[in-house]
Formats: sequence, structure tokens, C-alpha cells
Amino acid sequence: MTTDRTVTEPIDGGETATIVSDIAIVGGGLAGSLAAAVLARAGHRVALVDKRAVYPDEFRVEKIGGHQLELLRKLDFLSALDGVACRYDRVLNIREGKVVDVSVGQAYGFPYADLVAMARSQIPDPSSLIVDEVTAISNSDDVQHLELASGRRVTARLVVLATGMAGVLGYKLGIRRRVLAERHSVSFGFTIARKDRSPFDFEALTCYGERTADGIDYLSLFPVRAGMRANLFMFRDPTDPIMRELRREPEATVLRLLPGLQSYLGDFRVTDRVQNWVMDLTVVEGHLQPGVVLIGDAFQTNCPAAGTGVARLLMDVDRLCTEYVPRWLMTAGMGREKISQFYSDRDKIAADQQSLKMARFRQALTSRNDIGWDVRRRLHFLRRSLAHRVDQMHPGWLGRVRGALRA
Repeated sequence: MTTDRTVTEPIDGGETATIVSDIAIVGGGLAGSLAAAVLARAGHRVALVDKRAVYPDEFRVEKIGGHQLELLRKLDFLSALDGVACRYDRVLNIREGKVVDVSVGQAYGFPYADLVAMARSQIPDPSSLIVDEVTAISNSDDVQHLELASGRRVTARLVVLATGMAGVLGYKLGIRRRVLAERHSVSFGFTIARKDRSPFDFEALTCYGERTADGIDYLSLFPVRAGMRANLFMFRDPTDPIMRELRREPEATVLRLLPGLQSYLGDFRVTDRVQNWVMDLTVVEGHLQPGVVLIGDAFQTNCPAAGTGVARLLMDVDRLCTEYVPRWLMTAGMGREKISQFYSDRDKIAADQQSLKMARFRQALTSRNDIGWDVRRRLHFLRRSLAHRVDQMHPGWLGRVRGALRA
């Protein structure tokens, strides 16, 4: 790592400038902002390039829990998350109006824009964020060159593409996206409240779909600062008229699809705009290139219903930024042999494969109506319900068994 901490060096005394860095990160969403913070806190010169100074209010990741929190704690972001998110510890899980079980464990709800802002706030030097747009990348075994829309340039030893599903820059480098499952799932996000403004009788709630024909995996309700947030995950044709009905008449449509919810929600209303997102399952090809590495959705997309996207993203950030980049910068060059180490990482590969496996499992468990999957679906919920009943009679039993299995 060089000792010169200068970020911007003028060229020929004109308006054009070259920004010199160790690592240039393209894309300032969650993946890019977390990576920038981890690397900058370790003392590396980082240039995070995004066209937005403040990330917009988009419907993306809105809750985190379980193993994801362990990774955030390892990367030292958990205390900052406490400042922007709503914590909850119990989730009531229901199906057909009946309690399946209760999930107990620390979790957080938040707007995605707040999560990105939290990650950016952990970057020691705010000037590391360059509000601009990358128009071209020239990569090599040594130094990488980025052209910006403003006319400025960025040079770096390594470029991290954290551009999500926007593949224009990758396409220019010969990186292609292969579709594994087109229009795999549809997600909806909105906020609800009771009309009389009284609180709901649960801290958080998950309601699973009742009929395979509806294609509903589950509706997740959890607290955010603006109220009770709802995430609905479906495996259904995005052109189906039900999608339009969910946007126009969300209250009536949700209760028609999930009638067992009525007694838990009471007289409620949707308090903001209904947002939705159609997700393709994709992976990239041609990505092993000198000086460039892809993370998060830029490398592989995920099924939102499976809940594996953030875990994959955090695994990418952890392995790349704490293991490989520091080691790569200690020696000359940034050829394919270095870049391949990250893509061959055992933990990364396992997270990627698990994400695709869970995506296919959630779709089959929700939508397949053959006898084999019908039996499997019934057994899935029966096992959960029985375990819950036993745990009610012998509190702590389930936790002790799970702890023993992990040991």
C-alpha cells in the first residue's frame, strides 16, 4: 500500500483530475458501501463511485436476522445498525389462521436507504465517495483506469464491481449474465397500520400461503420506524392480473389471498405506495479478468423469498475485503491468478450454491402441486408445529437440541 494519502491529483492544471486509489468500487448500494467501509477502515485508499450522493428509497433488503447478524458483527457494523433499525425478537408464524410456531431471535427491520446510509457513514473519509458515473473501465494485470461522466479519471490497482443487476460496464468488459430462471419470483413491499391507530397484537408475523394455485410463499410483517412493514413473496407470472390488484387494492387482495390473516390484522390500511420487484435468477460468465472482481448481485442474483441475498453479499464482502484484498495489495500485479482466489474461495462458493438451492426449494415448496411435494409441504409444517408444541410444554428444549446439533 502506498503512503501518499492524496485522493485527487490535478492533470495539466486543468479541470480534469485523476483520482488515485488502491481500490475503486463501482456502485454505492449496500455491497459497495460495506466493502468501501471495511477497506477504508483498514487503511486502504478507497474510491467509491456512485451517481447518487444519497441513496434513494428503493424496495430492496428490509430486514436482517440470524447468521446475517453474525457476519455484520464480525465486520463491526452491528452497533451502527442499532442506530438506524428497529429491533424485534419474536416472530409469530401462522398458516391458514393457525399458529405454526414462534421464531425467537434477534432481528432488525429498516428502509434499505437507511441501511446504505449506515454503511456509508462508517467510511472514515467522506471524500472517498465520488458522486459521478463510470462510463468505461480499462483493466490490466497492473493498474486499472476508470473514465467518469464528468471527465475525471480514477486509477486503482483493483476495481470492485458492486453494480447489482446493472450490467452495462460488465458487458463492455465481455462479462455476460446467464439467466437460470427468468421471472423467478415477485416481491411486494408496503407499510400497514390499523385504522384506529392501535398497535398490532404481535411484534412481527409471518403468514404462509394457503393454496399452491395462489403462488404465495409468505407475507412477512415486521417493525420499521415508519410502522409495520409488509414484504409479500410470490412465485407467479408477473403479468397476472393479481399483480395489478395488489397495487390498486392491496388490503382486499391480501385478505383474499391470505384469509387467515384477518383475525390478526383487524381493520387495517396500507399507508404508503405499494412497490414491487420481479427477480430473475442469474449468474455471470466471463468474469475472471485481471484487476476486476464482482460481488453481490453483480456476480449472482438471489431469490428474495429465500432470504439468502444479504448473507451472500456479506460473505462476499468479508472474504474479499478481509482476506484477499489486503494480501493482494502486498505484492505487485493484479492478474487473473489473484482474482481467481476469491472466486474459488470455499466459503463463497458454498454461500452461492446454498442461495440457488434455497431459491429452488422455496419455489417448489410453494407452487408444486404433485403428490410428492404436497406430502413434503404437509410434513414441513407438521414438524414445525410439533416442535413448537413440545417446546411450549418443555421451554428451552428446542434451543438445547439445536445447540447440541451444532456442537
